[in-house]
Amino acid sequence: MNDMNSRKQNGSLIERAAQVYDFAAELRGRNAETFAPDAAATPLRMAQPVEDVRVPPAAPWGEVVAVDRALLASNGLLVPGAPVGALAEEFRLVKRHLMVTARALRQQDATRARTILVCSAKPNDGKTYCAVNLAISMAAEREVEVILIDADFAKPDVMKRLGLTEGLGLLDALADPTIDIEACVVRTDIPQLSVLPAGTKSHDDTELLGSARTAAIISALLAADPRRVLIFDSPPVLAASPAAVLAHHAGQTVLVVRADRTVEGDLREAVALLSGCDEIQLLLNAVTYAPGGRRFGSYYGQEDLA
Repeated sequence: MNDMNSRKQNGSLIERAAQVYDFAAELRGRNAETFAPDAAATPLRMAQPVEDVRVPPAAPWGEVVAVDRALLASNGLLVPGAPVGALAEEFRLVKRHLMVTARALRQQDATRARTILVCSAKPNDGKTYCAVNLAISMAAEREVEVILIDADFAKPDVMKRLGLTEGLGLLDALADPTIDIEACVVRTDIPQLSVLPAGTKSHDDTELLGSARTAAIISALLAADPRRVLIFDSPPVLAASPAAVLAHHAGQTVLVVRADRTVEGDLREAVALLSGCDEIQLLLNAVTYAPGGRRFGSYYGQEDLA
């Protein structure tokens, strides 16, 4: 996977991932025999139970909280308003690919077309990094309102990455029907970007996600603004079960592939568990660029030469 010199550097990171891991035929055909995981060889590892500790309410609806731009920059994330570079251009291509697919999905299911699940096969593949960058990039669109939802209940990290305080979130609204989900949504000072925290940790996170209230909450969030797109950051597929449950609510799934580590067997097992979603895209992360290969961003920094 590191021999980038021998591969043509064309297409987005999604397209290059598809070239590295040739899943096109399998994803279209859903060949059950090919993707059936060997449960005996690689059992599904569940997240460890956590204490049910209450967290404070989120910022009042209507209050705008400031995202820490310096923290974004120090973590290598996109910074709104910063000069366009390679990372910004790569995620422009990624979001364009997803938006084109979403337009096609609207003909079948307008609601699911506006939901995107971001996950990985195993931990430390960069799925939260990609989810945050995708949300920031998509929020720059003129006619889109993005809610980035932290659905990694065992290890929530979205709020921390943005320099924001945790509060009541998705799990609280799932567990308590009296909680208004809109009251849990945190508006940020990044135009058209809001965040929904994971909420109070629970032993029953997967069961709460599997309840009918999940669909009701998703429908309510989307109905509140026809421009809204929901981006879920979920746990790794092979480490915890919520990702497989959320796949049934997602129009598209972005499966993050760590270029220097993810093996094909793990990807095939993850894809099998995500069978609730018909549109699975592979996003190649931690790519090593070949000398002379395509590298976005430099064009914007060039001065005209006489």
